[in-house]
Amino acid sequence: MNLMYSSTRDANIKVTASEAILKGLSDDGGLFVPEQIPTLSVSFAALAQMSYQEIAYEVMKLFLTDFTEQELKACIQAAYDSKFDTTQIAPIVCVDGAYYLELFHGATIAFKDMALSILPHLLTTAAKKNQVANEIVILTATSGDTGKAALAGFADVEGTKIIVFYPKNGVSPIQEKQMVTQKGENTFVAGIHGNFDQAQTGVKQMFADKQLGKELAEHGYQFSSANSINIGRLVPQIVYYVYVYAGLLAKGEIQDGESINVTVPTGNFGNILAAYYARQMGVPIAKLICASNENKVLYDFFTTGRYDKNREFVLTSSPSMDILISSNLERLIYRLAGNDAARNAAYMKQLVSDGVYEISEEMREGLKDFYGNYANEAETAETIKSLYEKTGYVLDTHTAVAASVYRKYQNQTGDQTKTVIVSTASPFKFTRSVMLAIDPSYGSKGDFELADELGRISGVQIPKAIEEIRTASVVHQTECDVSKMEDTVKAFLNMK
Repeated sequence: MNLMYSSTRDANIKVTASEAILKGLSDDGGLFVPEQIPTLSVSFAALAQMSYQEIAYEVMKLFLTDFTEQELKACIQAAYDSKFDTTQIAPIVCVDGAYYLELFHGATIAFKDMALSILPHLLTTAAKKNQVANEIVILTATSGDTGKAALAGFADVEGTKIIVFYPKNGVSPIQEKQMVTQKGENTFVAGIHGNFDQAQTGVKQMFADKQLGKELAEHGYQFSSANSINIGRLVPQIVYYVYVYAGLLAKGEIQDGESINVTVPTGNFGNILAAYYARQMGVPIAKLICASNENKVLYDFFTTGRYDKNREFVLTSSPSMDILISSNLERLIYRLAGNDAARNAAYMKQLVSDGVYEISEEMREGLKDFYGNYANEAETAETIKSLYEKTGYVLDTHTAVAASVYRKYQNQTGDQTKTVIVSTASPFKFTRSVMLAIDPSYGSKGDFELADELGRISGVQIPKAIEEIRTASVVHQTECDVSKMEDTVKAFLNMK
């Protein structure tokens, strides 16, 4: 029996998994959610003997029920192949009493590779299943990592085009160079004169614009999304948490049934939502530790039950978390509201009109499994420096936010439960911030000089992703104001 997906804002909208992947966002602006969270059908003892690819199938088959076994396995094998620089795909490393799940060994050295490498395969399979004749235009806003991972995944994929908007001065130099040097006849990149929230809002508005949708169709196009608002991105992220639990069990680090905590650096709330879904599936996760940077809208929400985006937007050294509108939180709000689409829609309407909403005390009870905190810039830098000096292990800025928050959680609670810290990017992606944290005297060096130095002090080989862009030519030079995003899309698609 097929698991259906409904909109978080209209209970009457129901689609299959493949339809939800194709659409990306519901026509009413809501996000697609599974009507129920399935329970794992294989024991952890069995999962502990499986590869990442095999675990991915066991998880994803429960959510993507209108894909055949052959279709789903083909997507998984195409995604999780030799493009990863480790045979394990996602190594689990024990450092200073915590387990780091390294999700950055893919083509663009960030965790987005893990879900975005499979999305093009899911999407093109879904298009065939649903007899889609239009060319699919992937329209995405990025705070730094999604953009490059999506561009790499969709480059020259037949039947698709991909358009990425990023904040021109809101990503790291390496992140920007990765995007603007991306090859592919179907790839388009634009830096907006604004921040990520403005880029994301602009993209959502285009998805919801029925007139624009009609114009696209007339030109043989339809939109879909590569952001984690697309369940084709979210479902593969659930795999991480089943995999890491099975991996710890296989290593003898935990007993079957023993609870673990997970700490996730969080901006758009997709990765930690995936952990929440994994918990609902039966993974013994005790505490979901939500780590924010100085844009601490989620910390404030978990502390007060009030979500308030009306605040200064702070540019930090962890730019992928520089977000004030955490889109995937809507999926959690929907569940906390008892899967009441009308109630959730009212909260989201309030967020648009007032920039703030406050959930009920009853809904706050559902947050008891979460812990939220944040790390400021000084704390993030100190965590990178101290862990390197103590162990020789180098964290990127986002993972350092998570490690700092985990330390605060331990100090506040005394909880000694074994904990996984999700390591979301390679330190080579944020070389300047990382190296300045270790030693401010590195400030006079160029970004690629710093990469060489990081390789030397860490003993880690410089990733292929860095070597590739060292001398790569800039392909994409488009910039635009926020108000011109739609015009830019039309220009890219020759619709004007």
